[in-house]
Amino acid sequence: MQADPSLPALTSLVVLGGLLLGALLGALAQATRFCTMGALADWFTYRDPSRLLAWLLAVAVAALGAGALVTSGALDAARSIYLAPRLAWLSALAGGAVFGFGMVLASGCPQRALVRAGAGNLKALVTLLAVAVAAQMTLRGLLALPRTRVLDPWSVTLAGPQDLPSILSRWGAGAPEALRWTLLALLALATAGLMWRRRAALERSHWIGGLGVGLLVVAAWALTGHFGHLAEHPDTLEAAWLGTQSGRPEAFSFVGPLAHGLELLTLWTDRSVAASFGVTVALGVALGSAASALLRREFRWEAFRSTEDLSNHLIGGMLMGFGGVTALGCSIGQGVSGLSLLSAGALLAVAGIALGARAALRWQEWRIERLDAASQSPVPASCLPNARKQGSAS
Repeated sequence: MQADPSLPALTSLVVLGGLLLGALLGALAQATRFCTMGALADWFTYRDPSRLLAWLLAVAVAALGAGALVTSGALDAARSIYLAPRLAWLSALAGGAVFGFGMVLASGCPQRALVRAGAGNLKALVTLLAVAVAAQMTLRGLLALPRTRVLDPWSVTLAGPQDLPSILSRWGAGAPEALRWTLLALLALATAGLMWRRRAALERSHWIGGLGVGLLVVAAWALTGHFGHLAEHPDTLEAAWLGTQSGRPEAFSFVGPLAHGLELLTLWTDRSVAASFGVTVALGVALGSAASALLRREFRWEAFRSTEDLSNHLIGGMLMGFGGVTALGCSIGQGVSGLSLLSAGALLAVAGIALGARAALRWQEWRIERLDAASQSPVPASCLPNARKQGSAS
């Protein structure tokens, strides 16, 4: 069968479109300091909800846009990885918790690390390499064993998609479409109410960051779910979504794409391995951040201050690589893209990420308190020089 000449063009549209969307996301995140880890840290440590509200605004905007795409028929959300009937609830919770703990150790999630790396932070580059290696190991290597043999078996297979409207509909609460827009309306009203109450504390960057990230997620769903969609692929005679690693509609996610990017770099001459939407999004984020940092004169080289700093970023990156693959997404993949489809698994993963981040922040506070106490405690007599010991004895 002769190849359809339009297929490479559509694939290139999705892949290059991912590069553009990633660049816009990177520039936006660098300029507005949009960061999920920072939002959680601000709330848990200082009870400052400003950046958390920016994240909530991104989720609400992305959810409303994705809902409009689903209603119009431009996006078959049920075919995305976030709405698969198999709900691996323990993997979502545990993987999210591991990811959240690592996110705090590494001073940010993979999306934030890409932004920081683009702005000259070499620590973030080390974190990204650790994430990519651990994610690859969790997908098909040694770390896949605890994921597939311990966590994934604790799952339930639903009668349909795992989005909240479909679940509630199967429980007899009403039609899925009506339930979807009821939930979206409640989300929009709650977000608007919270932001109105805190409007005095919100800066322009919070509004721009939340709105911009949400709209970019909608654009990603439209690109991969509509423009890259074939109702019938000429080779398989089945529906296909071109340019994505999963062969499904995708939005923003960074742990899996970092693993695929590493595979692409190490198997560059293997013609079966090609750049995908997720890989070019990740590359675009770093490039967009670099452009923004240079224009804003905020590009700074930054390296590790100590071996402890290095170990924290390495361990944090490894934890994020394992947790992100296990939970089927990161703080952006599940925390914005998954939630935009009202996924039950995304809710569990986000809850795990928040719990893991809280535990890591408490652990850091405990270590600082211990170090401060040790530095202020009197020196034991057994540690004093001999002359001082004799003097104190007399």
